[in-house]
Amino acid sequence: MQEIVINNFRNSTGTLQKIPVYFDIFGPPPGTTPIVLVNHALTGNSKVTGDNGWWKNLVGPGKCLNTEKYTVLCINMPGNGACGKKENLLSNYTEFTLHDFARMYAEVLERLKINRLFAVIGGSIGGALAWELAVLKPNLVEHLIPIATDYKATDWVLAHCKVQDQILNNSVDPIHDARMHAMTFYRTPASFTEKFRRKKNEEDDQYEVHHWLSHHGRKLENRFQLAAYKLMNHLLTTIDIGRENGSHAEAAAKITGAIHLITVDSDLFFLAEENREAFKELSVRKKNISISEIYSIHGHDAFLIESAQLEKILTPIFTQETYQNEENKYSTVRDR
Repeated sequence: MQEIVINNFRNSTGTLQKIPVYFDIFGPPPGTTPIVLVNHALTGNSKVTGDNGWWKNLVGPGKCLNTEKYTVLCINMPGNGACGKKENLLSNYTEFTLHDFARMYAEVLERLKINRLFAVIGGSIGGALAWELAVLKPNLVEHLIPIATDYKATDWVLAHCKVQDQILNNSVDPIHDARMHAMTFYRTPASFTEKFRRKKNEEDDQYEVHHWLSHHGRKLENRFQLAAYKLMNHLLTTIDIGRENGSHAEAAAKITGAIHLITVDSDLFFLAEENREAFKELSVRKKNISISEIYSIHGHDAFLIESAQLEKILTPIFTQETYQNEENKYSTVRDR
């Protein structure tokens, strides 16, 4: 990882502090090929490709997002603990908003002398951060691709995050327990039924679904810091591109690049219907906007699971086959 230090960063409450930012670059050096910024999700990091890359099915040499043709930049959200240095965790996490992080990312891009992105893409909170960055810098991005996310924190998201916050601050086993709870809204009842079918473990006669939930809790506990989880959960509650820009639609309409909304029909966290409403509001203000839908029983996590569907949606963008919806027409692009 490479490092850039932002000295005297002023967050939304006015606090000044030093912010170290860590990032990875894959493919050709910046300035030689079009640049794509990939934003990681809540527990992710900048290792987007390679043997252990969390999106290696889509990003890499010869893949949909081809690192032989594109320079891929992935920035660790400051305070996410990926650098391994506890002193870089943000103990004052409640003072920050996702808009602050967009400002940090903009500073990193400026330091790297990047004034134009072919695309910014991300799922979940990474997609929300893409929204915030594109609104902050309306002429920066040629293609904005937010996946399984929203440009606002709905009451539903706020409610789940409140429960997560309660667990993280009150449980004797906070990361494990919060992750168990999170997995129940990252997936769906149908996904659980297909996977477990009420089976029990032969060794202890406990339901397999209980083992699976605990496994994910322990797995995250072994690689994630509590302070990082608290920060990222808090940032989800601050998603709001309309905070200083009028309505959400008015703020989004200022983005000059194409907007490609990608939603998941079964998402129980960032609901598909919210994205459809956003599309309808924006399509009367922008010509270069489209919406595609991933069909899956797996809910929110489908953006990580349904690689084939996502690749089909993304390929026209990254092979630079442009398309747009007809003006004032609501028509979902249905890709399977």
